[in-house]
Amino acid sequence: MAESAEPLRIGSRGSQLALWQANYIADKLRAQGYGVEIEIIRTTGDALQTVSFKQVGTKGMFTKEIEEALLEGRIDLAVHSLKDLPTTLEAPFTLAAIPPRVDPSDAFVSIHHETFASLPQGARVGTSSLRRQAQLRAQRHDLDYVEFRGNIDTRLRKLAEGQVEAIILAAAGLERLQLTEHVRERFPALIVCPAAGQGALAIETRAGDETTLAALAFLDDAPTRFAVTAEREALAALGGGCQVPIGIHCRPLNAACSGYSILGTVAAPDGTSLVRAELECQSSESPAALGHKLAARLLEQGAGDILALLGDAPRI
Repeated sequence: MAESAEPLRIGSRGSQLALWQANYIADKLRAQGYGVEIEIIRTTGDALQTVSFKQVGTKGMFTKEIEEALLEGRIDLAVHSLKDLPTTLEAPFTLAAIPPRVDPSDAFVSIHHETFASLPQGARVGTSSLRRQAQLRAQRHDLDYVEFRGNIDTRLRKLAEGQVEAIILAAAGLERLQLTEHVRERFPALIVCPAAGQGALAIETRAGDETTLAALAFLDDAPTRFAVTAEREALAALGGGCQVPIGIHCRPLNAACSGYSILGTVAAPDGTSLVRAELECQSSESPAALGHKLAARLLEQGAGDILALLGDAPRI
């Protein structure tokens, strides 16, 4: 058990999911004897709920103001959904801990339809993610994919109002908020490959804050860190950020984590072309090497041509 004279200050967005995540980490820290306070910080992404990702971009839109608070010393750590973080952090910051990951898959959510395949022709599917839209279009061109922003409660309300027939959400967020009532199916990664880091939390701190780094060390899960590091390295090598049609998923091959499998998918936004690659490695290989190897394999198969159409230049 540890005791801290000054409470650890957590910075968090104000959404229901973000506060769940912040309180989850706060409870873990309190169980170790630390005092904890949570400060809600409004980000650019929160302020622009009615503007599409295509119009504003996504780089840092959910993290910029939180990192400013970290840099100024107003907070000691920030709890993020890892998939919201840029693939490369600025020099003053570091990922102090990545707790064990939960289900990384994307979920099909509908009130009246049991499966994605059972949706009638022309049905409206709400998702703001180009990655999800592109992979789903590769399965079904006949559906109407609708730009759909807002927090989980807002999207579920729009679904209940009949604005769309179905929505696609990260299974992890629905599980954390106990909102799985209308989850009809969870897409296998070979159908909809998740975003890099999906299902994982990231605890960000100042790189030189040794006291906070030491306090958070017990929260770090080595297999999860390996997997998400490989995913983020592959995404960075492909030149991708948060809002690109790239899915990357890495997982341990067995309970002993003696090796890992990594799957990558790059799809054209209209779903007309898609490339996929899968590799395995031993845990003795570095996650960065695995990520770069996957990116190279995807480029060999034509991913660069798809990304070039979007103005995303691979870095390898």
